[in-house]
Amino acid sequence: MIYLFLADGFEEIEALTTVDILRRAGLSVTTVGVGNREITGSHNITVIADLVDTELTDFSDATAVILPGGLPGTTNLAASNTVKAALEYAANHPDILIAAICAAPSVLGKLGLLQGLKATCYPGYEQALAGAKATGNAVERDGRVITGKGAGVTVDFALTIVSALCSDEKAKSLKEAMQCR
Repeated sequence: MIYLFLADGFEEIEALTTVDILRRAGLSVTTVGVGNREITGSHNITVIADLVDTELTDFSDATAVILPGGLPGTTNLAASNTVKAALEYAANHPDILIAAICAAPSVLGKLGLLQGLKATCYPGYEQALAGAKATGNAVERDGRVITGKGAGVTVDFALTIVSALCSDEKAKSLKEAMQCR
């Protein structure tokens, strides 16, 4: 199961486009609302999460943990004990992918999950990528950690996750079917 966390103030494009593309790839994605089932994004779009974070106590079926950015969404993600627990569980299980985009890689950095890795983030958050080599690239994949720069690269971010969890061929096929450049 892929767990994508939503907190009030999340960046809608980063969250919803990622969920859409992963589901197009045939992957199982569960959205997890931090503090509530109804979560409102940074542009006042309200979505209903599949689960509330208090309902998620077992991460043993996780294949990936994904954090969209946005403000104050990233701040709210960083304050969530469930998000921290999911990331720590993933960090201790090398078969689980960890992905974050925009400001959300700062959550990974603050937890020490980017040590020695190449990573990218929204400009201005580089100092929060503790121990990482901030590349400034649109999307960065270093082992099982994928980071993205911001909303405008969400399709590439999501397709990189598809490549990691399925195959490069599946990602290429989706890219072509969606008429991406």
